[in-house]
Amino acid sequence: MLDERAKTLLKTLVERYIADGQPVGSRTLSRASGLDLSPATIRNVMADLEELGLIASPHTSAGRIPTARGYRLFVDTMLTAQPLDLARGAAPIEQPQLQPDQPQRVIANAAQLLSSLSSFVGVVTAPRKASVFHHIEFLRLSERRVLVILVAPDGDVQNRVIFTAQDYTQGQLIEASNYLTSHYAGLTIEEVRERLKREVDALRGEIAALMQAAVQAGSEAIADSQEQVVISGERNLLTVQDFSSDMGSLRKLFDLFEQKTQLMRLLDVSSRAEGVRIYIGGESMVVPFEELSVVSAPYEVNGQVVGTLGVIGPTRMAYDRMIQIVDITSRLVSNALSQK
Repeated sequence: MLDERAKTLLKTLVERYIADGQPVGSRTLSRASGLDLSPATIRNVMADLEELGLIASPHTSAGRIPTARGYRLFVDTMLTAQPLDLARGAAPIEQPQLQPDQPQRVIANAAQLLSSLSSFVGVVTAPRKASVFHHIEFLRLSERRVLVILVAPDGDVQNRVIFTAQDYTQGQLIEASNYLTSHYAGLTIEEVRERLKREVDALRGEIAALMQAAVQAGSEAIADSQEQVVISGERNLLTVQDFSSDMGSLRKLFDLFEQKTQLMRLLDVSSRAEGVRIYIGGESMVVPFEELSVVSAPYEVNGQVVGTLGVIGPTRMAYDRMIQIVDITSRLVSNALSQK
């Protein structure tokens, strides 16, 4: 689509705008590109790039800035990532201790590391936890109030109080516990739910109702037992020039962090891809904000992808540096969580 001259000028324009945050004029392009072109020729090429939707002209300036489409072409075909110097920046950054026996601390430290290195927002989805139970127990608390105790194969215990349609004796609860443990132990909560749908007619009514309530309680307990998205550094966006003058954009961004389900959808898309992925604002509904980009990568535990991490910042970010930050952090987390 573009000849080498146009590619060089677009690459130079994007790099200058990322570095300076100011619209780039033809004179700056002439000096920075290293091409021996007249100002008129450069203006003609910029007009062609603008017609293709790769750059745009703000109303207040004769210079040009990249569009989301221009950033995408730059990232896909012109970006060369350099080795990352972890000590680079205003102050040296101490790498957190990622203790393999404390997964939640690994996740929290990873989000902080991403935020510190990028100066933007670090996000990490917690490892998906298989909702498998090893043992279930019911304890009568009072009339129609029952405590459900779920024990996972790794010894993790989840408790949930359920309210039943009828009163049960402790003997009935023990019978239900024994039946459920002997027939369904080792299955996921979802698998138990599906089997109960098929087998409910063969079970006594009171036992079936109790087990269905227990399955629902177990599903809710496991969902509540872990924070699904860990976010660090939201306040960094307050100092980003691209956002600081637009309170409407900032409000939308902070709403995004409050509505973590939208972040989960975005990071779930990332987890299905290999390696580092870049999502640039405005190009699709994956990133619904024009001014926002996400650089993300999945991480693994013992070779199995279990979550995603990334950096969220302005579209005017140093993508080469962000790629290295995300890639290194993904490897750190994978190594820490995979240690025995």
